[in-house]
Amino acid sequence: MMNGPEKSDSAIVAMKPANKAGQPAAKWVEPRAGTKGNTGQPHTRRTQSRGSVSQGLDRVRHAARQRKKEKFTALLHHVTVDLLRESFLALKRRAAPGVDGVTWEDYEAGLEGNLQDLHARVHSGGYRALPVRRRFIPKPGGGNKKRPLGIAALEDKIVQRTLVAVLNAIYEEDFLGFSYGFRPGRGQHDALDALSVAISGTPVNWILDADIRGFFDSVSQEWLVRFLEHRIGDERVSRLVRKWLKAGVLEEGSWSVSETGTPQGAVVSPLLANVYLHYVFDLWAKQWRGREATGNVIIVRYADDIVVGFEHEADARRFWDAMRTRFERFGLELHGEKTRLLEFGRYAAVRRQRRGLGRPETFTFLGFSFICGTSRRGALQLQRRTRRDRMRARLREIKEELWTASSILAGSDIHHGRLAGDGRRCLVGHGGGSCSMVVVAD
Repeated sequence: MMNGPEKSDSAIVAMKPANKAGQPAAKWVEPRAGTKGNTGQPHTRRTQSRGSVSQGLDRVRHAARQRKKEKFTALLHHVTVDLLRESFLALKRRAAPGVDGVTWEDYEAGLEGNLQDLHARVHSGGYRALPVRRRFIPKPGGGNKKRPLGIAALEDKIVQRTLVAVLNAIYEEDFLGFSYGFRPGRGQHDALDALSVAISGTPVNWILDADIRGFFDSVSQEWLVRFLEHRIGDERVSRLVRKWLKAGVLEEGSWSVSETGTPQGAVVSPLLANVYLHYVFDLWAKQWRGREATGNVIIVRYADDIVVGFEHEADARRFWDAMRTRFERFGLELHGEKTRLLEFGRYAAVRRQRRGLGRPETFTFLGFSFICGTSRRGALQLQRRTRRDRMRARLREIKEELWTASSILAGSDIHHGRLAGDGRRCLVGHGGGSCSMVVVAD
């Protein structure tokens, strides 16, 4: 599922069945998009030894699918030297080093010996997690706002990536169909397309655009470990997770550790975040729409970005109140300014016009603005546009890259031309025995 040759099941948005008394529902609850289409296939092809690893994880996957409440008490033996090697080779070679200062090239120099030693320490309990080096990077969209990013040590990345591969065999059978963030075979465009199809094809009149305040810093580590123990009975695996959570953060030479949060930027953090929200939100939301909703409900979640659509305003407001209470129980908080309920959908424009209001409000999801448009026939035409602030930021980046490239060509013999196929203009510089080219959009 993580490699090109395999095929994935289609991603499906969450939807509540239509309520028709005395008749079968017009639309059934979605089947969960999962990995069952790949269970009989090897998922990695680098070496022949990887076949046994894949078969072992397939057995875990099959057991997770068949026995939903079973705890897995023996998982660490799936952390093999072969899987550690695969995890190392999948890391970014030019990534910044962690507190240990070890780069990808440094580790590769004695790779087999390093992996054998790491494997022995993981299985004997001698492995120690190092603090995460924290740095701040600009937030998408430009501006002066920055967000923290944790840079783990190289061996921590290797072990985390390996354990994520093992745990995915279990949790990909548990996660629900409306969860899209950081999952094998799913991406942002799958979530965006699912939301577009759901809004266009379902009687949705209200959208709850929910934002969790400082999610990665607010996760309760105690609750997270308890959630993991619903399925993970191997204490050695739980101990590894605790080591990463308690490793702390090193910022400007100062070490600190917190009882809440997962390190942003760590390889294991996205999976831990999905596990946390699976129990805090996904299972609860699925149960709520089945028991409490009086109309259609659609749900799309990408990590901590959540959009819920409702047929009836009363359902939306009751869900919002219940969601706020649910989150508070587990240490999370809805952002008061960014979380909002808006009238949206095929009838929103007409209804707002009758009340003397303006055009329906827009909302953003994964960097795109969703707009209620109309076709020439007056039907709903959902429009999806890139956020203006992010578009401007990206254009600034391109401009800076072009200026940098043009400085390389300075002093060279410049020739104008066009690229074959798409006709874009290009500048070709010759000088010093070398040739450089800059592509310029018309």
